[in-house]
Amino acid sequence: MKMRILLPAFIFAFFGNYCTSLAEPSAEDALSAMKKASDFMANAVSTQGGYVDMYSADLSQRWGEVPARDTQIWCQPPGTPAMGTIYLEAYTKTGEKVFLHYAEMAADALIWGQHPEGGWHYLIDFDMPGIRKWYDDVASKCWGWEEYYHYYGNCSFDDQATTGPAEFLLDLYMATLDPKYRIPVIKALDFIVEAQYPNGAWPQRYPLMYDYPHDGHGDYTHYYTFNDGVIHNNIFLLFEAWERLGIENYREAAVRGMDFYLISQLPDPQAGWAQQYSMDMKPAAARSYEPAAVSTNRTLSNMNDLFTFYTMTGDRRYLEPIPHAIAWLERSVINTDASGKYTHAGFYEPGTNEPLYYHFKGTGPDDHVSWINHDREGAWWYRKSVNVDLVGLKRRYNRYKGMSPDEALSEYEASKQRSSRGRKPDPADAERIISSLDGRGAWITDMRVRQYDKGMLDPPPVVEVDGIDVSVFIRNMSVLIDYLAE
Repeated sequence: MKMRILLPAFIFAFFGNYCTSLAEPSAEDALSAMKKASDFMANAVSTQGGYVDMYSADLSQRWGEVPARDTQIWCQPPGTPAMGTIYLEAYTKTGEKVFLHYAEMAADALIWGQHPEGGWHYLIDFDMPGIRKWYDDVASKCWGWEEYYHYYGNCSFDDQATTGPAEFLLDLYMATLDPKYRIPVIKALDFIVEAQYPNGAWPQRYPLMYDYPHDGHGDYTHYYTFNDGVIHNNIFLLFEAWERLGIENYREAAVRGMDFYLISQLPDPQAGWAQQYSMDMKPAAARSYEPAAVSTNRTLSNMNDLFTFYTMTGDRRYLEPIPHAIAWLERSVINTDASGKYTHAGFYEPGTNEPLYYHFKGTGPDDHVSWINHDREGAWWYRKSVNVDLVGLKRRYNRYKGMSPDEALSEYEASKQRSSRGRKPDPADAERIISSLDGRGAWITDMRVRQYDKGMLDPPPVVEVDGIDVSVFIRNMSVLIDYLAE
């Protein structure tokens, strides 16, 4: 029989505290890890200072939203703009010029690839003569990623492809006041204003193109587009640019964008919003899995924006659509089971308000998507269902309704003063991040990469890869930056 030796509690406390103190890294340890990791990313991983989203551990393969070649960088977060932003934050928090240098490398790469009109495409290719062949051989084979099927040669507002670089360059200019960065920033902001329709909306791409009808639909890139943050991102960037640069027409364009939310709300009894609209202001189809429909997610996102617009402007007009949208959501509940994971369909048919679910026919690039009503058993239907907290939504509306315009403006000002992140990280988390760097300065992680050429199966086929995920780099750097904060 084994004897248990009982030690006094103060001995456990002593050794526990002692071990914790050993595990707690110093500020010098954290800064050294940040420099080592950044040096590896900037000098070994980047392409002329820019980045894609993921890399294999040996750097032989790389991926943006789709497989990339080694002459390409991505303009969408978490690619080049997000990497530049984290370097800039590291510089502003530490004063270490090496981080500013890496931020400027990212900025120079984006400036090199800025479209003559002023915006950006999803990606920059430093070997432009080869980009059409890449579209033919790679991008157009990535079934389901229809925005990459055709090379337009223009700029995109989709997924922050233009606003991401512009916002990073604005941050860099404000941090350095270097006119080298003011020029591309103003060019980008003026481009966004130029691309705006008179009614306040923006197209998905600009300059306008109409040359890729497919899947039985016309080219959708000129539609009035909420989807993937097009209108949202342009409004918030322009408003921020007005606040920081004082150029009045940026605020005017932002307010026109806000007003588009008011005119694009669909009439009762379906007073929600669509993802995109045709030129006659009707819900329009875009990619083959995006029907002409009233969108639950878009309605929720737009309501959230309207609350924020009230705090930004003090204009109560932005609260007026909310009760009508809530009433539509109340009429559109499809699941009242409290244990269920959804309450609403993702899409509803205009006129009938019948739920819509998409189903993939087959698994290859030549197969198509079909839309059916009411069937919740087919592939992927669940991913287009949404859980809506109607009680919380009504409570939020009543709170904003009870605010005076001055109180709303004060809330917006207060929100700008709040820290973007919370309390100082646990020393154990910082130590784990520091100790997980490999000898090169890389954070290697398990990545799941979609097999883009295998069709849209359910679940989507993926391959597991040990590699470098820039999102992990950004997250780890953020923790160490916060760890250094006083």
